[in-house]
Amino acid sequence: MPELSRFLGMSIAMYFKDHNPPHFHVLYNEFDAEIEIMTLAVLDGKLPPRILGLALEWAEMHKEELLDDWDLIQKTGKFNKIQPLV
Repeated sequence: MPELSRFLGMSIAMYFKDHNPPHFHVLYNEFDAEIEIMTLAVLDGKLPPRILGLALEWAEMHKEELLDDWDLIQKTGKFNKIQPLV
């Protein structure tokens, strides 16, 4: 699973040949959530409220890059790292 970014104890990743809609995974300690890129809705899983808020703030700032990586990973298996939340 390619790790796109890492910050504040969170790992942001995408799977190769994953199902639609385009989404990313946030892994934090024992928590894991799938978040849809376009709507920023939680599709599956759960995160602590503070961590979810930070992940959504980061995703809003990097929505275009996330969509680009989704297409790139699905088509070629390659991806670009995305700046962490600072």
